[in-house]
Amino acid sequence: MRAALWLIGLFIAAVTLALFAGDNEGTVTVFWPPHRVDLSVNLALLLLAVLFAFWYAALRGLAALAELPRQARRWRAQQRERATQILMLDARVQLAAGRYLRARKAAEQVLARVPEQPGRAVGETSPSTLLALRTLAHLTAAESAHALQDEITRNQHLEGALANARAPGELREAVLLRAAQWALNERDPDAALARLAELPSGAQRRTAALRLKLKAARQAGRLGDAMDTARLLAKHGAFSPVGAASLLRALAAEQIARATDAEQLLQIWNGLDARERALPELALGAAEHGLALQLAPERVRDWLVPAWDQMQAVPDAWTESQRARLVRVLELAMATSTREASDQDWLGRIETAQQAAPRDALLQYLAGMSCVQRGLWGRAQLLLGQAVRTLDDEPLRRNAWCALARLAEQRGDDAAAAQAWREAAQA
Repeated sequence: MRAALWLIGLFIAAVTLALFAGDNEGTVTVFWPPHRVDLSVNLALLLLAVLFAFWYAALRGLAALAELPRQARRWRAQQRERATQILMLDARVQLAAGRYLRARKAAEQVLARVPEQPGRAVGETSPSTLLALRTLAHLTAAESAHALQDEITRNQHLEGALANARAPGELREAVLLRAAQWALNERDPDAALARLAELPSGAQRRTAALRLKLKAARQAGRLGDAMDTARLLAKHGAFSPVGAASLLRALAAEQIARATDAEQLLQIWNGLDARERALPELALGAAEHGLALQLAPERVRDWLVPAWDQMQAVPDAWTESQRARLVRVLELAMATSTREASDQDWLGRIETAQQAAPRDALLQYLAGMSCVQRGLWGRAQLLLGQAVRTLDDEPLRRNAWCALARLAEQRGDDAAAAQAWREAAQA
């Protein structure tokens, strides 16, 4: 299409020139005393065109000649820039390949080529780009020094990178994240958290920053901060649902195990959400630790309500060891002389569950021990006698035989008591 338009334009120009110059009989007279020159209008126009072209070409030639020094300087700057870029690329490649000495040497050559405070562009590279290149070279040299365990050189290049990346930007954020990672590698979580705190608020919520914060909080023993960070990561989809649940469960269990008094344990438990409190491992761990810290048994029993309801609703989801552990915790929590409403509620729950599964040895044991603690000797003897026949958990079976021995002693049946004590010793 463009060629056709050019052809049409050429024909139009030819026709116009033929119409204008074909019958043009005008003349142009030039007086140069004592001479006189007569020229046709067509020839005069042609000479003017040739003169203009010659003058234009001469001016362009002079301009190009004057531009030669600047062009030479620009070419040399471009060559230096290309060489610097190649060195920077080589440094990153060597770093990725594990050639740390070569990577550091190439990065230091880049630093030697790039001015420390570029006030103007070099070639086609702006001052801001030069600063970014210098910062990246410092970062590469610092990473190589860290891999070589050269802490002094690493810190020098780290300070240089931070000095060149003064303005807020992604490059400064990258340097701070790498510095936090190095601090974590050296088991210095406080320094890592300090570096992460220097990030802008938006950058602190990124997945990479949150992962580092999670590791630093766990190293520093700040399990509350670690829990909050893990929840944020799970919300952002940084872990799979199974992985997130496992991590939160592990953090919560560790936090519960580190509680030093009942008040602290209550604060930790109240900080968990309802879904976390319903997890069997957490509920059982908190209940056991609460009883060890002399927490009120009725409060411990309240913590176990969701776990108990879950065990009754989905019994196949519980292993035999988990069920036995729940029975042991409940037995300890029920060992109280009070007759509160929560106590009666639990007796009703246990009775209902045992009647729904009359052959369940664990429920028989729990119901029997509850009857022992409440003075219901006859029913306790019946339930415990049934439980010891099929009870697989050795500590629970031993406790059941001991309880039967004491019941026999109360009845004055020395033979049955002696037999029960023998069974308890053999369990």
